[in-house]
Amino acid sequence: MLASTAFCGPALLSPDPGAVFRLLLVAPLLEEWIMRAGLHHWLLHRTAPVPALLGSAAAFSALHLGSGLTAAALVFGPGLLFGAAYQRWRDWRVCALLHGLCNAFAISACGV
Repeated sequence: MLASTAFCGPALLSPDPGAVFRLLLVAPLLEEWIMRAGLHHWLLHRTAPVPALLGSAAAFSALHLGSGLTAAALVFGPGLLFGAAYQRWRDWRVCALLHGLCNAFAISACGV
């Protein structure tokens, strides 16, 4: 449980139905629409793919600073994954699906 408290916030440790709804549906759709369809798309038209990928992953991490530095650092990797998926398929909805699956895994791992 020590690892859970170090890496999992209250919304992941004991999620209520509203938190589950936000983590599995609202956050993935909204964040990926903003980060991939918005920022990443914009960056790809102004720079090379690697800087666009790194920039959108960094912004995605910064978006999670409200949950603490650890949370922001932990989502950089998934941010790279979502960005790579966006660059491959150019469909932010694929990223939202991956994001929801990552959040489902986090809820499962933290709730144990």
